[in-house]
Amino acid sequence: MYPGAFAATTPDKPAIVMGSSGQVVTYRELDDRSMRLARLLHARGLRRGDRVAILAENHPRYHEVYWAAMRSGLYLTAVNRHLSPAEAVYVVRNSGSSVLVSTAALAERATAILRELGGSTIGLMLDGSAAGFEAYEEAIAAHPPRPLERQWRGDVLLYSSGTTGRPKGVIHALPDVEVDDPAGGLVAQLERGLLGMDDTSVYLSPAPLYHAAPLSWSGAVHELGGTAVVMERFDAEQYLALVERHRVTHSQVVPTMLVRLLRLPREVRERYDISSLRQVVHAAAPCPPAVKRAVIEWFGPIVSEYYSSTEGNCFAFITAEEWLRRPGSVGKPLIGEPHVCDELGHELPPGEVGILYCHRRDASFEYFGDAEKTRETRHPRVADWTTIGDIGYVDEDGYLYLTDRQAFMIISGGVNIYPAEIEACLIAHPTVADVAVFGLPDPEMGESVHAVVRLESGTEPSPAHAEELRAFAREHLAGFKVPRTVDFRDELPRLPTGKLAKGRLREEYLGAAG
Repeated sequence: MYPGAFAATTPDKPAIVMGSSGQVVTYRELDDRSMRLARLLHARGLRRGDRVAILAENHPRYHEVYWAAMRSGLYLTAVNRHLSPAEAVYVVRNSGSSVLVSTAALAERATAILRELGGSTIGLMLDGSAAGFEAYEEAIAAHPPRPLERQWRGDVLLYSSGTTGRPKGVIHALPDVEVDDPAGGLVAQLERGLLGMDDTSVYLSPAPLYHAAPLSWSGAVHELGGTAVVMERFDAEQYLALVERHRVTHSQVVPTMLVRLLRLPREVRERYDISSLRQVVHAAAPCPPAVKRAVIEWFGPIVSEYYSSTEGNCFAFITAEEWLRRPGSVGKPLIGEPHVCDELGHELPPGEVGILYCHRRDASFEYFGDAEKTRETRHPRVADWTTIGDIGYVDEDGYLYLTDRQAFMIISGGVNIYPAEIEACLIAHPTVADVAVFGLPDPEMGESVHAVVRLESGTEPSPAHAEELRAFAREHLAGFKVPRTVDFRDELPRLPTGKLAKGRLREEYLGAAG
């Protein structure tokens, strides 16, 4: 379905509630305003398959731009507002977006982007105006809240974070259905089938909406008729307060958020009633087993996990009960048939670690405008097996385990070492707030294991503490996995989605080493 179906039956029901401000967008507002914007875009010449970009903070109008694209057969490109100006210009230009929607809060960056694009892109600004931009409210007010004659379903064209090389745009063929198709989009089907979500669900989204999961999963809530509570930014205690205030039933988080929730003082954690929660799903990055066990003990057996990507070539899912029997697994693939292969493309037997390829019969992806990068994702002999560079294995019962990203695997003395395993060990130390592990060149071993650590407040970095962390790792890991060196930093570069910008950090160390 789509918001129009619920605007007809429950027009005053909140479709969106902003976490800090409390601002509410009803289904009537979401439907009417997205229709007006869809008509404006059509009047400006955009047709099925064209692109619209949005550069915004988590804003109450974000999803009306999303739904205007979804009901016009357009692609929506959500621009990471933390990209450098050059990267943001590249994303808008590379996507071929005809329109850029932004906000007064980001006016300085938005006007610089529009100026660099050279007048080829229409600018619409929420909450005011700026050089080169039309005032959004005035622009959509000139168009009636009536649906287009054909409301072809659109899609997103989202870009990688750009931490290694240029951002890559992931594009899928548009579905050959209209937006009111009763089956709804794939994410809505997953929410309904796996998580039991429906029009009574209240979904808490704590992450930036430019990221694939928060944008699409919140949008899918509107296909089910539920309410999406959107946090402007993540704060651990506010998260618990919002669960209590809005009787949240479902939420999706990243492991970093779980770590921060667990590190709240016990009296703070016990202050809030979170009994309304029926499912808390985590994804986007590996979750240290100790963290996951602790969250399951706190929340109960409602902590599920899925593995997927913007490319969408695979989707695996695992419940808390399954995970406790198979700790470390990300579940059985429900979409995409997994094939684990060596570097030459030979398929490996169950239990052996290799490059994960997936065969999805009903869909494929491309990197927009980059045929070479697209070719690199294909298996050397089987064209419809695709990989995004993850390494792992499948056990005898078909459960998938991920060990790391191919790009971050360390080869030391001919032995493969997976940083994610070492990071999961070190984050369990009570003084470690954040950690990144990667390989650095070593004249004898090829690469050596290096750790960069952010300590909890109250702990002073020192050579003695570095040795304490190495000794802790030695208690839990094989000797060759113990970091040879440990550095301390006040902050580690993380994307607001929670993903560690490890490529950026490693490049910094490599540059310093010449």
